[in-house]
Formats: sequence, structure tokens, C-alpha cells
Amino acid sequence: MRRSARELALQALFQREFTTNIPFPQFLGLFEEKFANEVLAYAQTLVEGVAAHRDSLDQIIGQSSRHWKVDRIALVEKNILRIALFEMKFSSQPVKPSIVIDEAIEIGKKYGSTEAGSFINGILDHAAKS
Repeated sequence: MRRSARELALQALFQREFTTNIPFPQFLGLFEEKFANEVLAYAQTLVEGVAAHRDSLDQIIGQSSRHWKVDRIALVEKNILRIALFEMKFSSQPVKPSIVIDEAIEIGKKYGSTEAGSFINGILDHAAKS
């Protein structure tokens, strides 16, 4: 259930990079018939949490990526990192870093570049330890 919510949140956040005039609830509403209410609710929690903490999340990403500036990270990987870091650091019910990292790596392999998994792993591992 949570994997589906994370993937849906990723799609909503990615879409938001290009179309800022569609509110997140309206975007997620397009999927009401495809996903269970729990999936939609958790996806909305993730999307709203990332939006609320975006600057702090990007700061953590910047501190954890030695050779990449945040604005140079691909949008898919950047939003996967934001979701994962929100779950680890800012969620009202934080998820264990090992679970978040594993999930983010798998989602990165599915939606990101060929090196996304190892890139995401490196940044999240560093962020989890700091």
C-alpha cells in the first residue's frame, strides 16, 4: 500500500514541477477509482509534507550530496529523495531509515536513471547518519 502511495506522490510532485496551477488534491482525485482510500490519503500526506518542508528537504539533500548541487539533480531522483527524507525526518509518524531507503532505491530503479538506485542510496544513507 505504501509503495503505491509513494509512487503516486512521486507522480504528483513531478507533475507539479511543470503545472503549478493544479492543486494536489485535485491531481490525486484523478486516481480515486484506481487506488484505495488509504493509498490516496498517504500519497496526499507525502505530497503536502514535501511541499511544506521543501526548502529544508533540499537543504538536507545539498548537505548529503558531495558532488551535486540540488538544482542539477534530475527531477525524478530529487522528488524521490524529498519523499524519503520527509518520511524519515519530518513525518508525524517517522518511518525507519532502512525501510525508507530500500523503498526509495526500488522506486528510483523503476522511474529514474540507470544509476538512480546507487545515487539515492548514497544520499539517503548519509542523511540518515547525520
